[in-house]
Amino acid sequence: MSEQNNKRWFSLNLGKAKKQEFYSCSCGKTAGSCGSHEEAKDGFDQVFDVKMNRRTAFKQLTASLMIGAGAVSTSCSMIAGNDRKEKAQIDWEEQFKGNYKLMTVEEKKATVDRLVRSYQLRKGKTISMSSKDAEEGVLFGYAFNISKCQGYMDCVNACVEENNQDRNSQMQYIRIHEMKDGKGFNFNEADDNYYHEVPAEGHFYMGTQCFHCDNPPCVEVCPVQATWREEDGLVVVDYDWCVGCRYCMAACPYDGRRFNWSTPEVPEEEVNKDQHYLGNRMRKKGVMEKCTFCVQRSRAGKNPACVDACPTGARIFGNLLDPNSTIRWVLENKKVFRLKEDLGTEPKFWYFMD
Repeated sequence: MSEQNNKRWFSLNLGKAKKQEFYSCSCGKTAGSCGSHEEAKDGFDQVFDVKMNRRTAFKQLTASLMIGAGAVSTSCSMIAGNDRKEKAQIDWEEQFKGNYKLMTVEEKKATVDRLVRSYQLRKGKTISMSSKDAEEGVLFGYAFNISKCQGYMDCVNACVEENNQDRNSQMQYIRIHEMKDGKGFNFNEADDNYYHEVPAEGHFYMGTQCFHCDNPPCVEVCPVQATWREEDGLVVVDYDWCVGCRYCMAACPYDGRRFNWSTPEVPEEEVNKDQHYLGNRMRKKGVMEKCTFCVQRSRAGKNPACVDACPTGARIFGNLLDPNSTIRWVLENKKVFRLKEDLGTEPKFWYFMD
């Protein structure tokens, strides 16, 4: 069907729908009279986590357009009661929202409120989602004490749970590298998937994740501006704006980006319901994910989950602009270094040893 015929088909069917007082389903019964049909699943992946093919997606979009135009009031296959109408309205508004970076404060709040309500309608559960912006006088930084890390991976587990990472693919934002003594920082020879008692004799451990660079190459290559650096130094991603091209993954020199090949699945009882729009909210399939220094925690005055979970105190986090912070003390009193400093990315992640 050509584009012109597509438009004509839509116009004709929209006009017919407007003339009908009730919308009938395929069984021939009017809305509300058919109880044998399974309720249609509304929305797209980012709102309702529904898997669909191109044909189904086109049908859903057409239905949403008709609902948004007021052409259809009720349908036993699309809407069942006020909740279904509200879901359809949320779907309509989500489809046409803009880039979060360009939203006003009021638009950000409305977007967050929609997602909170959507979750409540779908799951019958309540989540808390923040749209808190960066605060003035705050620049986050991180330090890692190589001498103290014993390779326990408590940090990795805490990160997975805190950030609602997919359990099926075992996605991990943090990686702990087991490296041999005397080999220097040779990541090519490091073991990132060790399954033995730690610490292993003759080895040391280093953690890597997103380093939240001041000059992030990942931001420069994004063709749709779905990722950017915030005023407090956090490099974030708008999951709904990301097109999954993975240019940022290729550009990152620190292996800090992750691509989800399937819709992240987290058991309902394990979902962290304290969320931030730019952080650990549930993601759709086919987008980039990464460490955000737990934006939902850090902007609330807490440490990232990995810092609190570390049993040896190897991880230090804080405000680089606060002269009394622990992170500042480390930078001023320890011999610190950063990976690949010659690239000019200015990562805000330092390493040091006692």
